[in-house]
Amino acid sequence: MRGPQFKPLRRAVRIPVWGDLGIRIGLAIFLIFVVIMIHWWDREGLVDNLDGEVSFTDVIYFTMISVTTTGFGDIAPITDRARMVEAIIVTPIRFAVFFIFVGTAYNFIIKRTWEKWRMARIQQQLADHIVVLGFGISGSEAVDELIERGTDPSSIVVVDPSEERLKAAEKLGCNVIAADATRDSTMEAVRISKAKNILVSAGRDDTSILIVLTVRHLAPDVPISVVVRADDNELLARQAGANNVINPVRFTGLLLAGSAKGAHIADYLADLASVTGKVQLVERQITEEEVGRSLSEACGRGIGLRIYREGNAFGYWEKPCTALEAGDVIVEVVPSPNGED
Repeated sequence: MRGPQFKPLRRAVRIPVWGDLGIRIGLAIFLIFVVIMIHWWDREGLVDNLDGEVSFTDVIYFTMISVTTTGFGDIAPITDRARMVEAIIVTPIRFAVFFIFVGTAYNFIIKRTWEKWRMARIQQQLADHIVVLGFGISGSEAVDELIERGTDPSSIVVVDPSEERLKAAEKLGCNVIAADATRDSTMEAVRISKAKNILVSAGRDDTSILIVLTVRHLAPDVPISVVVRADDNELLARQAGANNVINPVRFTGLLLAGSAKGAHIADYLADLASVTGKVQLVERQITEEEVGRSLSEACGRGIGLRIYREGNAFGYWEKPCTALEAGDVIVEVVPSPNGED
C-alpha cells in the first residue's frame, strides 16, 4: 500500500487570496498614479537631457524608473523645489511601493511556504484530537455542541469533500481537510490512530459504515461514534467496529413517544442532550477514592443513573451499584453551568 500523501490542514483567513492580491496591486497602482501626477504638476523642475522637453510620456517613464530606483540619468530634477518634492514626497511613496511588492512576495511565496510547513508540523503533532468525518447537519451540530462544552476548536479536525461545508468549519476555528474519508491515506493524514474520539456522519449509512471499517482498521482502540438512519444498519455499524451507534430517527421517535406520556418529558430529554440546558449527562471513570463507595455516594454533585462494568450496564437500583470497582464508568446527571433544575 502506498504511503499517505500530504494533505495540508487549513485555517480560516479573513481575506481570500485573490482579494488580498488585488488590494495590494490596486494600492501600488494608486501610489504610482499619485507620483505621476506630482511629476506632471512639477514637470518644469525636470530636464530631459536628450531633447530638452518633458512630455507626459517622459513623466510616466521617469516615474517608473524613479519608483523602481533604477535611474538612468536621462531625466533628472534640476530645481530646488523638484528635488524637495523627490526627497519629501516621492521617496516615502517609493519606499511604500517597494514594501508593498516585498510584502506581496513574502505573503504569497515565503509566508505560504512557511504556513504549509507549519501546518505540516501541526499535522505531525496531532494527538488527543477529535476527528469529525462528515460535516453535514449532524456533524456540524456535533461540532457546535463540542465547542459549547469547552472543546478547543483547534483540537477538532473536520474531513469532508465539500468546500462549502469546510468553509463553515473553518469559521468555527477547526482544522479542515478536503478529502475522501473512506481512503486510508486520508485517515493516516489526520493521524487517526492518535485521535481521542472519532465522530462519523457521512449522510449515507453505507458510506458511514465503510468509513467505520476504514477507521477501525487503522485505529483499533479509538472510540468511534457513528450516525445511521436505518434500524437494519445499526448491527452492521457495530460489527464494523463502532462503539456508539446513534439513530436520529429512533431518537426522534423516543421524543415523540415521551411527549405523548407527558408534556415535559421531551423537553427534559432535549435538555439532557444539550450543554445549553440546565442539566446534562456526563460519562466518567471513577476515581481511586470512589472505589468501594455506592453510586449515590460517588455522585454527590449529581445523580448517578448507571455504571458500566466489563461491558455490562447496571442501573442505580441494581446490586453492582452498591459497591463501585476500579475501572467502572459512571453515567450521571449533573447541573450545567446555566443553573440547576
